[in-house]
Parts: sequence; structure tokens; C-alpha cells
Amino acid sequence: MSENPRKRIPVRRTDDDKTRRANQIAAQSQRAVNDTYQHLLDWVMRIVRWFSSLIDKTLFSRNHWMEMFVPLFLAVMMYFVVNYDSTLALYTNPLTTAKTLSNVSVTAKYNTDTFELSGLPSSAEVTITGDASNVTSAANAKGMVVADLEGLTEGTHEVKLTTEGYGDSVSVKIDPSNVYITLKKKTTQQFDLSYDFINLEKMDSIYSVGLPVFEYQKVNVRASKDTLDSISFVKALIDVSGQTSEFTQEARLIAYDVNGQPVNADIFPNTISVTVPVTSPNKTVPIEVEVTGEVPEGKAISSISMDQQTVTIYGAESVLGQIDKVIVTLNASTITKDSTLLRPITLPTGVNSSNINQITMNVTLAEGVSKVIEDVNINYRNNVNNYKASQPDNITTASVTVFGTEENVEKVTADMIYVYVDMKDAKPGINEFTLQVEQPGNGLVRYSLVNSSYILNVLGEQNAETNESGEGVNNG
Repeated sequence: MSENPRKRIPVRRTDDDKTRRANQIAAQSQRAVNDTYQHLLDWVMRIVRWFSSLIDKTLFSRNHWMEMFVPLFLAVMMYFVVNYDSTLALYTNPLTTAKTLSNVSVTAKYNTDTFELSGLPSSAEVTITGDASNVTSAANAKGMVVADLEGLTEGTHEVKLTTEGYGDSVSVKIDPSNVYITLKKKTTQQFDLSYDFINLEKMDSIYSVGLPVFEYQKVNVRASKDTLDSISFVKALIDVSGQTSEFTQEARLIAYDVNGQPVNADIFPNTISVTVPVTSPNKTVPIEVEVTGEVPEGKAISSISMDQQTVTIYGAESVLGQIDKVIVTLNASTITKDSTLLRPITLPTGVNSSNINQITMNVTLAEGVSKVIEDVNINYRNNVNNYKASQPDNITTASVTVFGTEENVEKVTADMIYVYVDMKDAKPGINEFTLQVEQPGNGLVRYSLVNSSYILNVLGEQNAETNESGEGVNNG
């Protein structure tokens, strides 16, 4: 069989052939890159030539609107170029913030020994602006507002307020930023010293404080003349909290005006040593029942008994000396049967406390009866002008109806009843009075007058027989 002439015969390539082939491929690639770059350069140049042509037409156009627009456009572009940094900061710093602090204390720098200051606000409003972290740090720095008055003389001045303590990394604005203040020269004046006891409610009520003894009786007060003229008194405030015996303390001194309002002034010294005696004056007095109203359904009180007959009261000796009893009230109109009641003790004015506050009271009832007692003497009170008087019909006694239980009514006699006429408003001539009768203190019986109208002929002459209170007996 003959060999096929079209059959390919493998050809072995040498290293030189491979190198040559690679160089050809690289050359072709370079030509492709060069062609692409040339096309891109041609495209950019066409755009530049088009833009240049557009600029030429725009800048050198004789169109009226274009002549106005081009300068404006150039001015805007120049503004943004010049202010690039601040504009960029405005839009690229989103953390810039502000915080307002209210009631920031205002401190004044001035000679406090020489001048008295008025008109300066006690606080101001501060607004802090800056980076958020710096603002937070400054707000927590406890800065202050300062009024620098150094070097100013007596009179009224406008002062610019400044701040201290907020640091240099933030901006600070003050409201108000300027204030008007007045400086007045101080002088010294002496005042008598008085006192007030404070915290009396924190002292046991069985104790009483005596007259305090001070180290000295006058104090020096330094302020402007206007302020000194407004001071009415200077008081030592003596704290009696928990005191049970004589004590000594340094009492704080305060100046007050006529209305009792504190006055801002320098007091030398501002405290004073004071010694105060503490005692526990007391007195034991009887307890009396004061009955008001009437027992319903015609009944009367037969007896009242109490588990305590006396009470020990505490207070100042001057008060205790004027007290001879304490009262427990009983409203008879609320009692319909024999009852056991718990009643509070009413302390007289000026008494601080007592050893008991209430008593247990047993009340018994019985049927009520009435009895008329004749020939009760008529007395007079409040004859302050010491008039002589006579009764035209020579009536000098009255009849009194007594109501109570039969047992209690039978115990009442005429000399136990006090009937009187009040002559406080008496005038010379014929006077018509209304007789009055004192009710018994025990409340077991009740008195009423059969006839309360009474005529007296008041004479202008004075009656030397009346006592100092104008009381006496009408003997006709």
C-alpha cells in the first residue's frame, strides 16, 4: 500500500521558534495598546477642543445675558475657592454642637471691705459652642461667670461679664453679657443686741428657757449708709434643740429690717457667745368639768366622776402663776344614758405641756326637777365710775330657777347663787339692765332667772364703798 501524501508529518519545534513566537505575540499586544491609547487621546483632545471652543464663544460672546452670567459665575467660583476651608468644615464636621447652662453663679471681684455691691445678678445663662466632646467636657467643668470690678470707684458702672473655667477649646456666650452695678462705700455703726430662740419644737416641752446672758450687748455692723439706715435690729439666733439644762453656744448674728426681713450686712463678729439657763417649772392644779348644753328628754346629770382629779402643767413661771385650774369640757346634749367618756384636757394659753393629756369620765343621769329659790341677792359689776345707785321699787333680790336631779337641786341654797347687773355702760339717770346669773362650775345643776329685767336709778355721786374692780352688793 502506498503512503497517503496528505498526511501531516509532525514537526518538532525548537526553543528558538518558541521565543520568536512569543515576541510576535508581545509585539501585537503592544500595537493594540498603542492603538487604544491613541484613540483615547484623540477622544480627549476632541473634548478639550470642544470645551475650548465653548469657552471662547461664552467669554467673547456679545450676548447680553451671557455678559451678566459669566462675571457672576466667576465671582461664585472665586468665593468658594477663597472660603474653601470654612465651607468644607461647615459640611464635613457634623459633631459641632451647642449647650446652654442656666443659673450659672455670677462672682464679683472687688474690695468687699470697702464697698457694698448692688445691681449684680446672682446668675446668668451661658451657651457653650464647639466640638461635641469639648462642649460636654466644658459643661461639666463647673465654670463660672465673673464680674471684674477691680479698680472701679464709688458709683454706677456698666460692666462686661466674662467666664472662667470652660477652657479655650469652646466658644462661650453669656446672657446678659453686660450689667449695670452700683458700688457704695461702707461705714460702721453699733447696734444693740436682741435674740430669738430657734428649733423650740425640738426641745422637750417640759423644759423652759430663761433669759440668755451674752458676752456683750452691742455689735458693730458695716455696710453702706442706706443699708445701715434700713436695719431695725440685730438678733442672735439661739438653737435650743435637745437642750435639757443650762448651755453655752456660739449664736449666729443676723441683721433685720423693720419688716423682719434679713439685711445683707457685715457683722463683727458674726457670732457671739451666749449662756442660756434651762429649767422645768411646773404646777399641779385641779381639773374642772365645764358642762355645756342640756341633757335631752328632761333628764339631768346626777354625778360626774374622773379618774384624775389634778394635772401637772409645765411652762414659764410667769404663766403658771396665773393659772389655778384646767378645764375639761362636756357637751351634755350628746348624752342620753349613763356613759364612760374619754375627754381631752384643754391647756391654758402659755402652758407648754402636762403630765396627762386626757381623762376618763363617768357620767350618770337621772330625771330632772326644777325648784325656785327666792331672795337671791343682786350684785353689781364693773361700776368703774363708782356711781351710787338705787332701785325705785327697792327690789334688791331675785328669784332663780334651779334645774337638776332632785338630790342635787336640794343641795342648792340662795347664798350659792350669784346674780349681778353689769354697770359698765351705766350713765346717771334711770337705767334698764338685764340681770345675769353665773352657772355653777360642776354642771350638775342649771340656773335661770325668773325675771331678768332690772331698773336702777344711777346717781352722779361716787360710791366710795366699791372695790377696785367696781363690784359690790346692792343693798338698796
